Amino acid sequence: MEFDFSQLSEPVRRALKDLGFEKPTPIQKEAIPLALKGYDILGQAATGTGKTAAFGIPIIEKVKKEEGLKALILTPTRELAIQVKEQLQELAKYKGLRVSVFYGGTPVAGNIEFLAKYTHNIVVGTPGRIKDLINRSALDLSNVSYFVLDEADLMLDMGFIEDVEEIISHIPTQRQSFMFSATIPRQVEELARKYLREDYKLVRVINAELKPKIEERLIRLSSPAQKLSELEKLLREHLLEKVIIFVKTRKDAKELAEKLKAKNFKVVALHGDMTQRQRENALRLFKDGKVRIVVATDVASRGLDIKGVGVVINYHIPEDPEVYIHRIGRTGRIGNYGKAYSFATPEDSRALWRIKKLKENQKSLGL
Repeated sequence: MEFDFSQLSEPVRRALKDLGFEKPTPIQKEAIPLALKGYDILGQAATGTGKTAAFGIPIIEKVKKEEGLKALILTPTRELAIQVKEQLQELAKYKGLRVSVFYGGTPVAGNIEFLAKYTHNIVVGTPGRIKDLINRSALDLSNVSYFVLDEADLMLDMGFIEDVEEIISHIPTQRQSFMFSATIPRQVEELARKYLREDYKLVRVINAELKPKIEERLIRLSSPAQKLSELEKLLREHLLEKVIIFVKTRKDAKELAEKLKAKNFKVVALHGDMTQRQRENALRLFKDGKVRIVVATDVASRGLDIKGVGVVINYHIPEDPEVYIHRIGRTGRIGNYGKAYSFATPEDSRALWRIKKLKENQKSLGL
């Protein structure tokens, strides 16, 4: 029988209805029945295809409030950790489960006090902070039955693998594990073989209906000095849409945001020099539509699922072609239509060639 939400418990069905989930996405349809049967899963799916619910629903379905901490979910970035926590909390609300999130940039003493004060059923966090809480004997994983490694390829890229492996060493071997990744390079396969059970299931969803529908346009300029005026023209054309502008450095983000404010655009910056509270406030303004333009470094190019982003602009073209793919993927979510503009000057020729080769390879693989 094909899976649908009617096969879930009443509290989870009610939560799904509140969230407007009418039918499972392809990744949910494939992964949830296997997870409910107890299989470990290696899943390939982009952010925005419903993968948080794909691992979250089976965990929430199985976890009982009185059992204490039963699930740990690791994410590579603070922003993604917050998003995952918020969605799981919504899914778990009628079961009364406590979903908690811990990440760097916040006082560790407050985390320790919070952990001691309440019973936690599901913990979401970034590797550095989770490892710190374990080492301080504030977080006990000895009763955990479900482990999720989200955005596994980015975890590897960001150098978190040693922290991840140390954290896994504190979780019972008799557990159910899920690894989700936008891409599955050799290193992710090796990680799966090492930490998933031998009979794990590979769930790879490359669905034409869910593929981003993105119109890409290259704007060739003779010098970087032309970028600001071209950017202003584009922003005037897309006044009613949410726009993310990607730049190279934190300094670029600060300066470009100030220049746009001087031209009366409502804009916020998003970069690594901001405090966690400042970043959360900036994202909230953008998500709520109070500000329609974000100038961001690549801290925001992966994992964030912000609804309704109509336009992405590469003010600076990235050297890594994978970063380009992740950046433009912030628009055209779950089959919606989006536009991606890239400003190219003569010095970008090598980066453009790398992007072209990567897209050719993806096309040959049917991705």
